[in-house]
Amino acid sequence: MKTIILAGGLGSRIPEYTKQVPKPMIQIGSLPMLSHIMRIFKSYGYDNFIIAAGYKIKVIEKYYQNSKEFKNIKIVNTGNATMTGGRILKLKKFFKKDENFFMTYGDGLSDVNLNKLETFHKKHKKIATVTAVHPPVRFGELKIKNTKVIKFDEKPESRSSWINGGFFILNYGVFNYIKNDKTVFEKFPLEMLSKNNHLMAYKHEGFWKCMDNMGDKNFLDKMFKNKKKTPWIK
Repeated sequence: MKTIILAGGLGSRIPEYTKQVPKPMIQIGSLPMLSHIMRIFKSYGYDNFIIAAGYKIKVIEKYYQNSKEFKNIKIVNTGNATMTGGRILKLKKFFKKDENFFMTYGDGLSDVNLNKLETFHKKHKKIATVTAVHPPVRFGELKIKNTKVIKFDEKPESRSSWINGGFFILNYGVFNYIKNDKTVFEKFPLEMLSKNNHLMAYKHEGFWKCMDNMGDKNFLDKMFKNKKKTPWIK
């Protein structure tokens, strides 16, 4: 299956780096985030990539132009100001009717089993499957007994709710839900897919992390330096 990776946004929440490079090209350890993501897919046997680029596309093109690791990669200019749904729509020509494909964001890492995700999607025969993950809690969590702190957890996760973790599988039929460049995929398309009973959730209890800001980047850097704690590396 082909894999779309959305990599064209401005990355305005991490300007320390995105003034020079697009967000998916920010390095975690010695590799761009984009390479980490593609390695996840390659480790499960999926090596056909379509990069929906835009902002600072030339940085991506230059880095991967002679890549020996990623040979089956198309980098497509989907525009600087195009919304997520619009970027997906611009890639319609690369897919056949009824074809399934992966789609994910250029800033998220996970140890989700992509083979099991594909099996789940095919079993339910819907247009879209999203990997559902538990959201990280923004503030540190205290466990208090009387007035004594018995546990402090700096990066807890909410175990009671689920959010969009990316790592979608979409069917060609999804293009019918996207109107134009200004369509935000996470709004009308996903809302209507859900309403029409065509959106499934693959619940993932394992590792997931989005690089949304400098704190997230530093957190992932530390994990990468400690090779025993890089769960997204198979």
